Amino acid sequence: MSRLRFGIFLAPFHPVHEHPGQALERDFQLIEHLDRLGYEEAWIGEHHSAGFETIPSPELFIAAAIERTRYIRLGTGVSSLPYHHPLILADRMQQLDWQARGRLMFGVGPGALPSDATMMGVDPLRQRDMMEEALEAIVPLLKGDVVNRTTDWFTLKNARIQLPPFSTPHVEMAVAAQSSAAGPRAAGKHGMGMLSIGATTVQGYMALKTAWGICEDMAREHGQRVERSRWRLVVPMHIAETREQALANVRHGLADWLRYYTEVIALPFELKGGIEEKVQGLIESGYAVIGTPDDAVAAVERLTAQSGGFGCLLQLAHNWADFPQTLRSYDLIARYVMPRLQDLNARRQASMDWAAANRKEFMGVVRQAKQEATEKHEADRKRRKGGV
Repeated sequence: MSRLRFGIFLAPFHPVHEHPGQALERDFQLIEHLDRLGYEEAWIGEHHSAGFETIPSPELFIAAAIERTRYIRLGTGVSSLPYHHPLILADRMQQLDWQARGRLMFGVGPGALPSDATMMGVDPLRQRDMMEEALEAIVPLLKGDVVNRTTDWFTLKNARIQLPPFSTPHVEMAVAAQSSAAGPRAAGKHGMGMLSIGATTVQGYMALKTAWGICEDMAREHGQRVERSRWRLVVPMHIAETREQALANVRHGLADWLRYYTEVIALPFELKGGIEEKVQGLIESGYAVIGTPDDAVAAVERLTAQSGGFGCLLQLAHNWADFPQTLRSYDLIARYVMPRLQDLNARRQASMDWAAANRKEFMGVVRQAKQEATEKHEADRKRRKGGV
């Protein structure tokens, strides 16, 4: 499998006491920072309620981020399919694929917040079925097919997309996966990648052992091809030079994040005690990495063993620390974690070891060369003096 890639999953999370426009600007600045550091992917969420996750249109955000960056790929993380007519969404993504010149990724899912679905009159119990119905229309539309399809929530009559795709055969797609089989089944059926958003929850972590098998089984059944390199795992992380510093950093904003997850929406597991006990609970459960680059490497190695291998580590963008320390965390990952997990320095180390092992021989040659140069100079000087 190809080397491990690094990226982020940006919901985003912003406390309600912060200026919304400045929070959005920091999101753009974060993407620019990651682009400079060599991160390869950023996935942007879609949410419409609850006040904390404040991007309702990932496509609008991506369109602006494209102009601010050079290399990083940008994806919807995810477009909630039950909230959109399939033709309109597919058409917008086809246009955005051209604007992004191939840097676009199309993440899809059923929608995460029941409050979003309730406002639109969407039955939360129907969302996964609606996602599958939408995919059965969107995938052929992106391939250039003419689609006729009628469901109880959308109709397509001789529907087609006007623009050809920029990407070949079309924009890369990935489906959200939590702990159920719905995500892996959809990924396999349509030959897409997977976004395992809850990879470090107890249920999500245990599901990693079977998720890829379900995906491969469905792919074989439907004549599709799937690749582990297109499997992304999402992990909450904050890294500092020491564990003590990392713990001190996250006191800035972790309480707001936990309040949102425990009082507004549901954290997938229960945390007890005060803030310090809850932080330790996040760490001890394996849900979050709050520590050093070594801790980050160890966590990824555990996920690799549990899953059997995946293609991209997505850090959950959370603003637990203040903005400078948040940027510093990503910098430490790029500086010390990426090289170890991507094996970037093996040749450098081998070259250093070879030079060290042969140092005496090399230094002997250098001393001999210097001596011969000196002797040559003296001989030349004598000849010139004798010629005078």
